[in-house]
Amino acid sequence: MNKRELYDSFADMGSETKKMLDKIETIKTEMMRVIEKNAELEIENQHLREHLKELETQKQNDGQGLSKSRQNLEMLYEEGFHVCNVDNMYGTRRINDEPCVFCQDVIYGERR
Repeated sequence: MNKRELYDSFADMGSETKKMLDKIETIKTEMMRVIEKNAELEIENQHLREHLKELETQKQNDGQGLSKSRQNLEMLYEEGFHVCNVDNMYGTRRINDEPCVFCQDVIYGERR
């Protein structure tokens, strides 16, 4: 191998090495982007799981009984007070503790 061929071989290896380094850098950049995206998705996935657990817990609580505010209204009603606002009766004593359908609707009616 003469000096010219040797020099050309080194020049070719240098250019191939540069191309390989450029390709490695491109792959490295793409891999970093994928890793960052994966981390973002893992965090979002964890937040969605937590939110789903909260919704399931809330759904179970709704299905099991009354909300805390309705329980408070039920307690007032059982103590003999109106909890409905028909004719401004809220907070007034029920006569002879007779049932009031309006109060019962406020306590046990359709939940929104």
